[in-house]
Amino acid sequence: MRGRERGPVVAVDGPAGAGKSTVARKMAERLGFLYLDSGAMYRALALKALQHGIDLRDESQIVDLLRSSQIDLVGNGRHQPTVWLDGEDVTHLLRTPEVNASVSLVAGFPLIREEMVRRQRVLACAGRVVMDGRDIGTYVLPDADVKFYLTASLEARAKRRLNDLKAMGFHLDLEVLGEEIRHRDALDASREVGPLRQAEDAILIDTTDMEVDCVVEMMVDNFRRRVS
Repeated sequence: MRGRERGPVVAVDGPAGAGKSTVARKMAERLGFLYLDSGAMYRALALKALQHGIDLRDESQIVDLLRSSQIDLVGNGRHQPTVWLDGEDVTHLLRTPEVNASVSLVAGFPLIREEMVRRQRVLACAGRVVMDGRDIGTYVLPDADVKFYLTASLEARAKRRLNDLKAMGFHLDLEVLGEEIRHRDALDASREVGPLRQAEDAILIDTTDMEVDCVVEMMVDNFRRRVS
């Protein structure tokens, strides 16, 4: 379905630390759209697996866990969205070092991605949505009206993630964090289903030396030029 038959849909993809979640949320706020953080769904599942002591490399156990889990994204683009896992707000638990290190393993299983993608498409079906992730424009919502691919240098991404973790009270070494992000990039790019890559029709934005508001302004301008 294209934008004339339902509200417009915006896909924002890119690697860890490129600023996707921040700018996608702010863009949704500017447009009055629903913001959907697809990565938060995988993070919620990884969190639950960690809490239950499940082997993150055991696909069958992770699949069973997902089938028994209710994951809800709540937010209208005007407020910080919240993530509910089985009726509990777990938003503040989703970006800990443990979850950061685990989410790519959980997200790499084909059956997990198949079910998550089904849920994400249901959430986006009415349109007027900005959804971010790693395979939104290529796999989840290939017919999105406007697609963006955000990237940044590894050093910039590591520094951003370090600052985020410091704000949460965690203290990690920048070099170690950079290696973790590099490893995650490799996992995301090599997974069997929905690997990380830029869609052919996506607008590429390198955010390395850009302020958040400048990135948002560029994205909103491109959106309005393409959907008018």
